[in-house]
Order: sequence, then structure tokens, then C-alpha cells
Amino acid sequence: MSLSHTAAEYMLSDALLPDPSSSRAKGLRLELPSDRLLKFVTVGLPLLLVSLAFAREFSAGSQISCFSPTNFTGKQSAYTDTACWDSLIHHGFDAEGHAVTKSLWALKAFPYSLLVVAVLMYLPYLLWRYAAAPALHCDLLFIIDELDKSYNRSVRLVQHMKKVQQASAEPEQFWEEYERARRERYFEFPLLERYLTCKQHAHALVFIYILRNLLLLLFLAATCLYLVFLHLNIFFQDEFSCSIKTGLLQAEPHIPLLIPCKLVFFSVFQIISLSIGSVYVLLIPVVIYNALQLCQWDKGLLSVYEMLPAFDLLSRRMLTCPLNDLNIILLFLRANISELTSFSRLNAVSALREATANKEDIDTVIDFMTLLAGLETTKPKHQ
Repeated sequence: MSLSHTAAEYMLSDALLPDPSSSRAKGLRLELPSDRLLKFVTVGLPLLLVSLAFAREFSAGSQISCFSPTNFTGKQSAYTDTACWDSLIHHGFDAEGHAVTKSLWALKAFPYSLLVVAVLMYLPYLLWRYAAAPALHCDLLFIIDELDKSYNRSVRLVQHMKKVQQASAEPEQFWEEYERARRERYFEFPLLERYLTCKQHAHALVFIYILRNLLLLLFLAATCLYLVFLHLNIFFQDEFSCSIKTGLLQAEPHIPLLIPCKLVFFSVFQIISLSIGSVYVLLIPVVIYNALQLCQWDKGLLSVYEMLPAFDLLSRRMLTCPLNDLNIILLFLRANISELTSFSRLNAVSALREATANKEDIDTVIDFMTLLAGLETTKPKHQ
């Protein structure tokens, strides 16, 4: 018997989780994978394409080519290109023959407007980082630590039960005391349970998360509408008529009234706008999906942690509206599952529970540990 008792003690000692390392606080992810992907794409794509556009502008030189008269010198032709690029005003005539002008200045501002788009796309991330991430970090750190401690308490409780059972002269009396303790819920951990129940009635994190997605959705839609406006009004006209008869040149008879010009960079801007618009349209359903995640509970994690006594009461109460901070915390616990050391242990115990013939004998991890420790020989069946 001493050999079996020693083996059980070693087994229970090995089941204990090690003390958490100090790097846990630094390794917590405060963004969901889908949100991180959205941030990289929405902010990085316009910056990447703008940098390519600026690189082409610096390498190609002039962004406009005007067809100056043949009697113009080289300096006059260069002045014509510069003046037309600075003005970017198309001079034409309507159906009745009246002179009309149309500004194409938005083409010049297009690369800089994409920089503004990148800044706007970064604002929802800043809102989450400074308004919600600090509180979420504290919540995750406390809950992950308490979940691992709850698992260790269960194992230590079984260790104590084994010592008491070995010293008890009447095993039946020991198990009666055990069943009474279960009925009176002595094995629960009220701090963790009440903290999570409190988070079920808080809405600060979920409000900021929904606001973040609404802002991102608004900026995506506004950018797409802006690109549609450019295509409908400007991005179909790569040639325009420019007038340089202004100022001191207004009275010069040898200068023509209008000079035809062509935009060299026009096709590049078309490709950039179509690329950004297409990607942003595809990202809109992703943003909507992220927001809709809050409309249902993530019970996959809690189904495993129901092996801990503290989650029995919580799962029964999870019938209210899921739009609360607890649901947000569950999503981020899923994203930080690698930091939750007890999850893999309880997941294995839960799988073994499903494969056990007498499932009614295993309600919590305490029951499973008592079976592994060899206490099942005198343990009464649960009614």
C-alpha cells in the first residue's frame, strides 16, 4: 500500500501547475487576431501604395506632359508643364458653347488623402489601446491567474483528501463528509466566480469595442465613397485643356488660348484607388462579423472550465444578453489560450470524462483526481 500511496502522491504533485512566469503580463494579446489583421491591412495598404506612388513620382520626374506649340523654347515648354500642373484646371465648353472650367486638383491631393485615410484607420486602434486595453490587461491577468490557481486548489484539495482518507478509520464517514461539502458548495472559489459575475453586469469594454468597429466601418465606407466620387468625376479624364494666358502672359498674342495636356500618372492612381477600394469593400463584412461575435456566448472555453466547481453557477446564469464585458473577456481569453496553462490539462480531463463509462462519477476535476489517486474503491456513487 505504501508504494501505491507514494505513486499517488507523486502523480498529484506532477498535476500541479508551475508558478506563472513574470513574462505572462508582457505576452498577453490585447487584440483579437481578426482585429490585428484589420489594422495591418487598413493602415498598411494605403501607406504601401502611397509610398509606391511617391517613388514613381520621384523616379519618373514630371507628372504631366503638355503639347506646347512648336515655336516654344525649352524653357517655355518647361514653364507650361509647371503652370498647368500647379493649376490643374480643365477649360472646356458645354453643349451651348459656353466656356466652363473644372478643377482636377483632387488628383494632386490624392496621395496625401490616402495618408489621411491611413491616419483615420489608425484612430479606432488608438481608441481601443488607450481607453480599453489597460483595463482589459488587468482583467485578463487576474482571471488567467485565478483560473490556474483554481485548478491547483482542486489538486491540492485532492491531496488533502487523500491524507485525510488514509488517516480516517471510517471511510464511509469520510465520504459522507465529502458529499455534504459538495452539497454546501464548499469547493467553490467565490472570488473568481463573483468577479466574473460582476463583469457580466459591466458594459464599458463592450461599448468601446462596438464603438471601435463602428468607427472603422464608418471610415471604410467613407473611403469607398470618396474613391467612387473620384472615379465618377475625375478618374476618367486623363487629358485636359490648360490655359496659361494669365498674369503677364495674358496679352501675349503668340500664346494659344488652350494647350492640351496629358496626366502621366493617371493609370497609376486608377490602379491604386481600385486596389484600396476593392480591399476595403471586402473588409466591411469582416468588421461586421467582429461586431456580431458579441451577439452570442463563447461557451467553448467555459465548457472545459466547468470541470472547476467555480463555473457551475456561472454557466447556469449565462442566459442573459451576451452584450457585456464578460463576453469580451471570454473572446480575449480564447486569443490568449497559450497563457492559460490549466486549459490543456482540463481539456484532456474533459475528453477523458467523455470517454469514461460511468460519467456520473466525474462532475469536477476533483472527482477525476480522486479516481486517479485511487480513492474510487470506497467512493460512493453519485445519485
